[in-house]
Amino acid sequence: MGDVRRRGAVALAVTGLVAPLTLALGTAPAQAASCSTQTGPYQKQVEKFLGLAVDGRQSAADCQAIKAFQTKHGITPNAGYAGPVTWGVMDLMTKQKAVGNNPNKAGKCPVNKGRIACVNLTLQLSWIQDGNRLVYGPVPVRTGRNGYETRTGLKKIYWRHIDHVSTIYNVPMPYSQFFDGGQAFHSVGVSMWNPPGSHGCVNMTKTDAKKYWSLLKKGDDVFVYGRKPGT
Repeated sequence: MGDVRRRGAVALAVTGLVAPLTLALGTAPAQAASCSTQTGPYQKQVEKFLGLAVDGRQSAADCQAIKAFQTKHGITPNAGYAGPVTWGVMDLMTKQKAVGNNPNKAGKCPVNKGRIACVNLTLQLSWIQDGNRLVYGPVPVRTGRNGYETRTGLKKIYWRHIDHVSTIYNVPMPYSQFFDGGQAFHSVGVSMWNPPGSHGCVNMTKTDAKKYWSLLKKGDDVFVYGRKPGT
């Protein structure tokens, strides 16, 4: 690849390390140091997801469990309030789990391209397939937030840089595999469910990004489809 193209890819490089979304929870306490005593609009759903007693009323135990979940996944404020973003993350997790080992059941990712990396924005899942054969995944990913959406369509990996660093945000993007301008698969050190999302890249855990690095090569196809919730 020529220097001009390489510089262009570096200049466009984006990162998924963004500040977590701050929610306006109305009367709900906004201080992460405290634990909310107020019942949230998704109290019963959140209680059920966390295996708590489902009574629809906030308790000290409920708050601590919700707060721990929020802290783990970077949901702020992490005050233990059962609000819409917390429930949205849980609902997405449930839908991802339901996919099982058949992520391309609807046949939306091409099966006539040989080895291809698929990205389902709607379910925030990615996998690698070869024809109808599942090679790796599906794994949860973190794609572009509202205003920085990961672009859809059929693409190809055109540049790989294992120790890439974003020149825009000055943050590391290990195992970067660029497939559309500055958009790339790469690992990050935050939860895959950390809202609101990346600046366009497909964020992955280190384990999954390393596996993608070993399974894919320059010229391999990437297909991105769907629409991320909230975009």
